[in-house]
Amino acid sequence: MILDRNKPHKQAKISPFAAANQVIDTQLDSVVKTDMAVAETKSSFDTKVSSPFASILLIPCLLGIGLLSASCGALPKESADAQSQSPGSGQRGGGATAVDVAIARTDSLQTQPEYTGNTTPFRIVSVRSQVEARLLALNLDVGDTVKQGQNVGQLDAAILSTELKQAEAELAALKSEVARATNQVSNARADVERARLEVVQAQADSERQQKLFKAGAIAEQTAQQARTQAQTAAQALRAAQEQVRTEQQAVAAAQGRVLAQQALVAQTKERRSYAQLTSPITGVVTEKVTEPGNLLQAGNEVLKIGDFNRVKVVVQVSELELAQIQVGQSVQVRLDAFPKETLIGRVTRISPAADATARLIPVEVVIPNTQGKIGSGLLARVNFETQAQQRVVVPQTAIQKQAGAAKAVRKEQENPSGTLFVVKDTDGKTKVAARAVSLGKKADGKVEILSGLQAGERYVVRSGQPLKNGDAVRLSILSETAESVPKGN
Repeated sequence: MILDRNKPHKQAKISPFAAANQVIDTQLDSVVKTDMAVAETKSSFDTKVSSPFASILLIPCLLGIGLLSASCGALPKESADAQSQSPGSGQRGGGATAVDVAIARTDSLQTQPEYTGNTTPFRIVSVRSQVEARLLALNLDVGDTVKQGQNVGQLDAAILSTELKQAEAELAALKSEVARATNQVSNARADVERARLEVVQAQADSERQQKLFKAGAIAEQTAQQARTQAQTAAQALRAAQEQVRTEQQAVAAAQGRVLAQQALVAQTKERRSYAQLTSPITGVVTEKVTEPGNLLQAGNEVLKIGDFNRVKVVVQVSELELAQIQVGQSVQVRLDAFPKETLIGRVTRISPAADATARLIPVEVVIPNTQGKIGSGLLARVNFETQAQQRVVVPQTAIQKQAGAAKAVRKEQENPSGTLFVVKDTDGKTKVAARAVSLGKKADGKVEILSGLQAGERYVVRSGQPLKNGDAVRLSILSETAESVPKGN
């Protein structure tokens, strides 16, 4: 139904037809009352008045009813004449056709499906006990923010401190042993030096005795004794040198034991440092597994910390859509918790394995969360945006059907085109101009305009009667104006 914006929706005054109807109703009521009065008068006078006198009374009544009927029949005609002669009635017509006008704007007929998933931290790290000890204190609770290296809890370190002291005592004993072995090496070297001097002295005595023996000054036995003493001194020197080498080996062995004990001490110190529980990453505590006072074994979980600097969403995508998704592709993500915001994420991983039953493939999308307002477990709607070009879209009712033979229909199917009417203001009058347009895809009662119409131009959506090029039109109250177009379109 086309509503003319120039015609008022409600009349301030009663129309002539309504006035005539009211007059007719009033007069009919009076006629009915007159008939009832006549009937009552007739019944009351039947016993008192003769029949000729009653007939005389009925004649004026019948004449009055006839006059009233004649006047009522003339009222509609007079009202119609008055309406046709009312001022301004010709101006509202004027030969212009009422039309609904819209403003062309770009849109996309292809709606991408949305996939739902839940937000999870980019990574979750468990803080575990590395030694067997009792948990003395836990400084954080669920929801607390923690930095990397921050102390989050304390274990009982009494046993670990005792083990460290024992290891340090053994290290001191081994170092003392090294010192004794080093001293033995020094003594052995002194013995070697003394034996060398004795060898030198014995060899000198033996040579002198041999000269005296050759000169006949001493007996041969004395010379032989001097030679034997020289050989004995040389043997003692070799033994002292061997003792030095043995003592040096003992020193090296003691030093090796010291190094091993030093490593044990360092290990014990490291184990004692495990009594302080520290956070391996910067994040938020997502779960508190145990409470202070519990005895923890090595490997028992204490806290779970999530990295919310980035948030990931895993959605199940149909295998039919997989060809349009690539790693690194940007996607639009909407969270029900923040309905007015649209986030941009990226595809970081596409699972190589699909569900054999549902034929769905897990796709991981990562969203930046620098402000940290996105938590875990929120419902996320992921739309894999495409690079489809937006075109001008109009309702299919705006396209005028072209009459023609089957050949024209086949030609239109091969190269679809149509005609629509563009609204122009010419010489102070609103007129339409027929324009040929090329048509694209159709969906949901809309069609794409490939060429022939630009965004922002006004066109006729529907009209009260067929239009021709150059016809004058008037805009209906349903027509769009520049003020009614939302900003940003």
